[in-house]
Amino acid sequence: MTDSRNTKPARLPTRLVVGPFNRVEGDLEVTLDIRDGHVAEARVNAPLYRGFERMLAGRDPRDALTITPRICGICSISQSTAAALALGGAMGLRPTPEGAAMAALIHAVENVADHLTHFHLFFMPDFARPVYTGRDWHPAVVARFTAMEGGAARQAIAARAELLHVMGMLAGKWPHTLAIQPGGVTRAPGAREKVRLGAMLRAFRRYLEEVLFGAPLGDFVAVTDEAGLLAWPHGDVALFTRIAADLDLAGLGAGPGRYLSFGAYPLETGPVFARGIWEGERRAVDTAHILEDPAHAWMLGGALHPSEGRTEPDEAMRDTAYSWCKAPRLAGQTVEVGAIARQVVDGHPLALSLARRGGVLARIGGRLLEVARTQAVMEALVAGIRPGAAYMAQGTLPREGRGEGLCEAARGALGHWLRIESGRIASYQIIAPTTWNFSPRDATGTPGPLEQALVGLRAEGPQPIAVQHVVRSFDPCMVCTVH
Repeated sequence: MTDSRNTKPARLPTRLVVGPFNRVEGDLEVTLDIRDGHVAEARVNAPLYRGFERMLAGRDPRDALTITPRICGICSISQSTAAALALGGAMGLRPTPEGAAMAALIHAVENVADHLTHFHLFFMPDFARPVYTGRDWHPAVVARFTAMEGGAARQAIAARAELLHVMGMLAGKWPHTLAIQPGGVTRAPGAREKVRLGAMLRAFRRYLEEVLFGAPLGDFVAVTDEAGLLAWPHGDVALFTRIAADLDLAGLGAGPGRYLSFGAYPLETGPVFARGIWEGERRAVDTAHILEDPAHAWMLGGALHPSEGRTEPDEAMRDTAYSWCKAPRLAGQTVEVGAIARQVVDGHPLALSLARRGGVLARIGGRLLEVARTQAVMEALVAGIRPGAAYMAQGTLPREGRGEGLCEAARGALGHWLRIESGRIASYQIIAPTTWNFSPRDATGTPGPLEQALVGLRAEGPQPIAVQHVVRSFDPCMVCTVH
């Protein structure tokens, strides 16, 4: 018989709300239940409702090309690409091979620019904080990555600005271009543009090889495992890998271990980076198995495929809800999306090695690997420009139709689902990368990828530094999350 007088009561968790976060796109709050100094449970709140899906209902389908890029000011090309693909699907129209190649180039430039911004302005400045004073790498990080002052940030911003001149030449402007259309692109580059684009990419390669990687890009792409990455001795990447080894960032914030990619940069021959789902091995992905579950969102309705989805805010504010974000699931399971997912699904050895632990190092290492690999992709696309070729195919909008637009934004898998009835948009649903990664729980109580990744972290102080590293490693874009 147990003497209840000698039984200590169970220690109740302490609740901590972290946020709003600085240096993330949009509004974000994370509620942590802390037990014995560690995160026992996490709930991620996307507190900003946008309503773009409702704005599109009843409009001319072509309005999606103008409206959806306004979802975000830093990944608007991704939204343009998804909208053009969705419209093209409804029209039964494919872009010309040359048009697809130039759309891929425009998209790749934006994604690489996003990766530079994240590494230099969003992620690395956290390691310049006084909490790391005394670490042997801290003075170098302060000099290179202090917010608004670091030399690395200034160099990256200058290189990024030069790279974005490609947008001016091919897209007319950035963000919110109308250059990408269902049939291709509106600008047909000639011989002079080909020469200038080549010069821009050569200049950007010099920055990457002299500053960020400090060595030929091919040497970095040739790294095959986590140990090789942590031993990288050159450029600003070497400073990051010193930090990662010292703080064991590889073991910090592991996700679900399932990675999804819709395939990046579709060309006539297929996507440049492969499409699929990876969980120990790559399999084909069937988007018919995607459901959006609103069980813990301030939304009405049940779990539906996005082609039949609803966006109806729940003014009653259900007791079970804690986010505006729905919970997308693939065959009932959570998946992680992003650069590491693309590189894992594509089968690169370094990405596959990093995925074994799947933490902060994997996400940042995946972005760095993608920057190095995408440089060669962009150069090949420019080398393949054929002046005088057809860069646009023409088509007709149907009175009735459906389209699915799948692409890869910098932060991961992006999908647009369009239904046309009587010549107008009857339904338009969007699942953004951060919707996957920062989803709330679903009807079974299964937490989203970030919520899983935060469990077990040390949580000291009102803004736990480990929590911030994991959150930023996903590179959230909260303005894209809820529509």
